[in-house]
Amino acid sequence: MFKSDAPGELNGFLDAGSKMTGELRFEDTFRVDGSLEGKVSSKGDLVVGDGGEIDGEIAVGRLFVSGTVRGVINAATRHEITPSGKVEAEIHTPALVIEEGAFFEGACHMQRPGTKGDSDADAGSKSGVRRFPATKP
Repeated sequence: MFKSDAPGELNGFLDAGSKMTGELRFEDTFRVDGSLEGKVSSKGDLVVGDGGEIDGEIAVGRLFVSGTVRGVINAATRHEITPSGKVEAEIHTPALVIEEGAFFEGACHMQRPGTKGDSDADAGSKSGVRRFPATKP
């Protein structure tokens, strides 16, 4: 599935052919193979399968993308895009892995774990999106 840090125990699933609009909160690991539009918040892992699509704001512990994601992403510890993954987003994460063949268009803001701006995935602004302060070289 993924070369490193495989997701934990699956406790939720949006199957292919399913569509959801709104807000999703979960613990542990959730997999999306259908279509989701809205806001996702969790300290756990989010897996977007090959046919999965998400449009919106994502604030999770770790994000693994093999499908399509558009919007704003906050991955507290890691964001991984596989060769079939397509991401058009503003990404905030301390670790970004883009495998050969993957598509990424947007901006990436990286912050070292444990430094100012690093907090729980669902903490921060009212939108659940963490904003990192600009750093000087």
